[in-house]
Formats: sequence, structure tokens, C-alpha cells
Amino acid sequence: MSTFQSLQLIQPIMRALEEEGYTQPTPIQQQAIPEVLKGRDLLGCAQTGTGKTAAFSLPMLHLLQQSGPGKHRIIRGLVITPTRELAIQIHESLNAYGRYLPLKHAVIFGGVSQVPQVQQLKHGVDILVATPGRLLDLMHQGYIALDGIRFFVLDEADRMLDMGFIHDVRKVIAALPKQRQSLFFSATMPPVIQQLAETILKNPAEVKVNPVSSTVEIIQQELFHVDKGNKPNLLIHLLDEKKMPTVLVFTRTKYGADKLVKVLIRQGIKSEAIHGNKAQQARQRALSNFKAGITRVLVATDIAARGIDVDDLQYVVNYEITNVPETYVHRIGRTGRAGASGTAYSFCDEEELAYVRDIEKLTKQQIPVNKQHPFPASFDIPKQQEAKPLQLKSQVKDHKPKKRWFGKRSVGK
Repeated sequence: MSTFQSLQLIQPIMRALEEEGYTQPTPIQQQAIPEVLKGRDLLGCAQTGTGKTAAFSLPMLHLLQQSGPGKHRIIRGLVITPTRELAIQIHESLNAYGRYLPLKHAVIFGGVSQVPQVQQLKHGVDILVATPGRLLDLMHQGYIALDGIRFFVLDEADRMLDMGFIHDVRKVIAALPKQRQSLFFSATMPPVIQQLAETILKNPAEVKVNPVSSTVEIIQQELFHVDKGNKPNLLIHLLDEKKMPTVLVFTRTKYGADKLVKVLIRQGIKSEAIHGNKAQQARQRALSNFKAGITRVLVATDIAARGIDVDDLQYVVNYEITNVPETYVHRIGRTGRAGASGTAYSFCDEEELAYVRDIEKLTKQQIPVNKQHPFPASFDIPKQQEAKPLQLKSQVKDHKPKKRWFGKRSVGK
């Protein structure tokens, strides 16, 4: 099996990787890093959680360090990513991998004052991580020039399309020098994204890892059919039953996220929400609290959660099933990171049955159904296999769920 030593990265990077506990590269790192080190453009089709941040960060640091600082410290590496959270995490990764290098990194994103970001840019930056909107804004104000870019990374291109950023991305690309090395990453390749890749890349090496089916195979999944009104009760029951230390919970809407957090807090469960209406500082605080184990339940919408990377996260709950099948894969991919195991529970009410069928069609496998829980659904359920690997303690015949009250309504029997 390949090791990071075999990739022949420079010693300061290897020292940082050893301190981070990295020994063996993931498949995308193993395939991508040698090609990038040769100076080739790269087209990477990979889900989140495959280790792609290191796949582009490590060779970028290596190549920029080897080329020297230049006469003036100008931006030579640019990473564009769709969300603030992901931008911050890529920046943190660059700081970790490049801690023994003299290269300077900065991250810019909207939703906060531009003043400290501009100050950092004025002091000189080698690698800039940015979201498209703030990047264009500061370019128009004259604080950022891209004519020195040698290394360009477009991350999560399909999410850029989903979030309506593709027009902004094209404007940025138009400002880049023609002589550069470009890396393009996308979990899916719809025609618009394929066309964009062709305009950016020159004779790229192609790396494709973790198709949808293999991403979900390593994650233990269970589907719970439950009436909409009983979803809070089922979540609290599972938190008790499975003794989950931390869990990332997905809702479809910002309102739904806030509402669930209120219910959990009333039950004494430390919870926070993360979504687009939250101030950037509040989102970062919630994520930090979750990573530190201070917050037990982090409730997130899909866009806010894109790029959330929490080491050793064992549990994800789809409190509401997404109507976009690929999003289900992104959601459960928050656990099972870089080949580790994880568990994903999904709560399906009657209106969501069709969404589950679409997910199973995409992944080419059924989600095992757990029928033995205290809040069975009142609607007709299609025939599916039952979950076997994970048994709840409450499946013992004489178990009775605890009584709980939410307002005037009694929960349990």
C-alpha cells in the first residue's frame, strides 16, 4: 500500500503530515498528487469526504514553495469554494500542512466586515481561499489582482451551480492568466459543469474515485418510517438509546432547523443550528462548539453543512429527507470520512416516501428499514428489507418508552 513518503513531497510538508497523523494517502490523494506534481491540470470527480482538500493543497504548497517567493509577495495560488465554512476549513488545512513553510495564506468570504481581510491582503498573500462573491467584490475595489496566479483550484463545482454562483465563477476565470495550472473538482458532472471544465482545463489528468454506491457502502444506514409529528420524539429516543456523543442533524429549511433546536433545548439537550440566516460569527461558534463536544446536536441545512468536516463524527440524522438524491449522499458523507465507518439514520414521513425511492434508485441499494421503534408510522409502508446489523435496546418486547411532554401533548404511551 502506498504511503505519503512515496509521493516525494518536500520535507517540511512531510513533517507536518506526520504531526497530523497522516500515513497513507486516500485513493484520490494517491492518484492526484503525482499528476499535479508533474504540472498537469486535473479533473477530479469525487464526493466530499474522500480527502480531496489534501489532494490539491499538498502539491500546491509543494510547487509554490519550490518556485520561491518572487520579487513581491503576490497571490500565486487561488482556491474558490462555494461556502464560507468550506473556505475556512480549506484555509485551516493549508495552515496545518504548510506550518513549516514560509508561504502566507488568507481566506476571504462574505457576511463579515471586509476590513481585516483587506488588511491581510495588503501585507501580501501567496495562497488565497475565497468564496466567489467576496472575491469579485474585492477585485472590483482594486484590492485583488489575479495576474500572478500560477495555481488555480475550483472546488465543488456542482455546488457552485446549485447555489447560483456559476456566473461569478466564469467572471473570475476570465481574469486569470492563460498560463497556469488548474485543478477542477466536482462530485457530479452535469453537462454545464462538464462544459465549464473543458473551458478551464488543458489536457487534464482525470481522477475518479468513490462513485455514489461505494460512498454509501461503508456507512451503516437505517430508515425509520415515522409520522411527521413524532420526528422530535424519535430523535430524542435515539439520542438516549444510542448514547450518541455528537450528532449532525439535517433539516430542509432554516425555520425547521431553528424549531428543532428549541425542542431539543427544552429537553435539556445542548443543541445549535447552523444555516444561512445565522451571522458568520454565530455559525463559526456553533461549529467550534460542536467539534469540541460542547454542543451535542448540530442542526444544519444542506448549504450550511456543505464542507463541514468533523473528525470522528459517527452519527448523521436525516431528520427530513432531501428531495435531491445526490444531497443524501453528501449528507451521510459527513460521517464515514476518508474510509472510516459511520452511521446514518433517516426519518421518513408519508410525504417523503417518493424521495427515498429516488435515493435508492441513485445508490442502487435499498436503505434497510428499522420497524422496531416506539413511534411506528400510521401510513402504509412499502415492502423493504429490515435493518439487521444495528438493534435498538427498545426492541425488547416489554420495553416502554419514557413519557415526555411537549407543551400540552403527551408523548409516549
